[in-house]
Amino acid sequence: MNVEQATNAGSSRESAWVKSSYSGSDGGNCVEVAVAWTKSSYSGSGGGNCVEVAVAPERVHVRDSKDPSGPVLTVSPEAWTSFVAFASAQEPR
Repeated sequence: MNVEQATNAGSSRESAWVKSSYSGSDGGNCVEVAVAWTKSSYSGSGGGNCVEVAVAPERVHVRDSKDPSGPVLTVSPEAWTSFVAFASAQEPR
């Protein structure tokens, strides 16, 4: 099961199960790790722009909290760090 399949649970408080990249497709020696979704502190309760992030050791998953069973963007920790630094330096609109 990958993170996209695991997000069908729906609630931002539920964990997503992510299969280890070292696990093969033949079903042997598989390890899954739970990652918790965290809602952005900038997301309001009014239903506007809401983002949730789940951090795993080798990747960061981002989704729309209004659509938890929808698509998930997966990036490297380095790409996420660069994005956060860039976004933090921008003027609020």
